[in-house]
Amino acid sequence: MNTPQLVVHRDKELRARAAAARLITKIVDAQASRGSASIVLTGGRNGNGLLAALAAAPARDAVDWARLDLWWGDERYLPEGDPDRNDTQARAALLDAVPLDPARVHAMPASDGPFGADVEAAAESYAAELAKAAGPENHGPVPAFDVLMLGVGPDTHVASLFPELPAVRETERTVVGVHGAPKPPPTRISLTLPAIRSAREVWLLAAGEDKAQAAAITLSGAGEIQAPAAGAYGRSRTLWLLDAPAASQLPRSLYPPASA
Repeated sequence: MNTPQLVVHRDKELRARAAAARLITKIVDAQASRGSASIVLTGGRNGNGLLAALAAAPARDAVDWARLDLWWGDERYLPEGDPDRNDTQARAALLDAVPLDPARVHAMPASDGPFGADVEAAAESYAAELAKAAGPENHGPVPAFDVLMLGVGPDTHVASLFPELPAVRETERTVVGVHGAPKPPPTRISLTLPAIRSAREVWLLAAGEDKAQAAAITLSGAGEIQAPAAGAYGRSRTLWLLDAPAASQLPRSLYPPASA
């Protein structure tokens, strides 16, 4: 586990633009060094705000969109095209506006798909898709994602891993079905902490005063069962991208004054 790095911006708009610029650079660098890039998207206002900022960034044309694999960290188990699905929101914010290879956009299964109400079977299918994409160099059942992004919930949840629920305790499987989530809808699909920790870099996104306590709890040494965000870290880097309100309960010693 590496020590998290923090970057704090003045407000959520600036944080979204800066994160989008950072992501463009990371994708371009990965494509230059390995020929392609692999990114895990997150939903919610933080993830969608970043994608919208990326869509508006002139530098987005530096990305070779046809050589980009997109995955999701979690999904609400709802019908295809439902406005509350993360992939539906991501397509509206960015994906429909850029020339992606459809075969490299790996949406999680929908509840009206071939698995019907069987969310566990849907999760197993996504795990198999991840395993198929993992090469020998990845040394595991998931690709070595270049960047895996996660929004941090007010309760410290990440993806659909909620405090104390069974999914956050999973140590073997890479994808699980989630039942009884405290945030609607109750049925979801989520990457597990072992899958998240396969990423080269994990970025945790938090903006707004309602995320301040979660950031403070997580970064003060809480355990991952009680604070799932504490268990989300990358193999080479873990980066927290916050706005000033989300960082308001953190001691200033955790981040350099210049980052504000």
